[in-house]
Amino acid sequence: MSFNSVGLGLSIEQMHKYVSPVNPAVYPHLTLVLMGIGLFFMAWFFIYEVTSTKFTRDIFKELLISLVAAVFLGFGVLFLLLWVGIYV
Repeated sequence: MSFNSVGLGLSIEQMHKYVSPVNPAVYPHLTLVLMGIGLFFMAWFFIYEVTSTKFTRDIFKELLISLVAAVFLGFGVLFLLLWVGIYV
């Protein structure tokens, strides 16, 4: 018995198996590296906010540092979830 996909006429045996673009063996390494970089930028942002006065602050620098920290921490958390088996 062959199941056809919708309108393509392919059986399950003819379809290709999906392979993840990132090898699951590197999830722990990606997690630690991305979270480390994100924590570095987060600490830099906090130190910048504490040590600068309202006259010396630059909104573009704040936005750039916080954006970089958010991106690295976001991908770090993504790979952390994948590492522990929560597939999102």
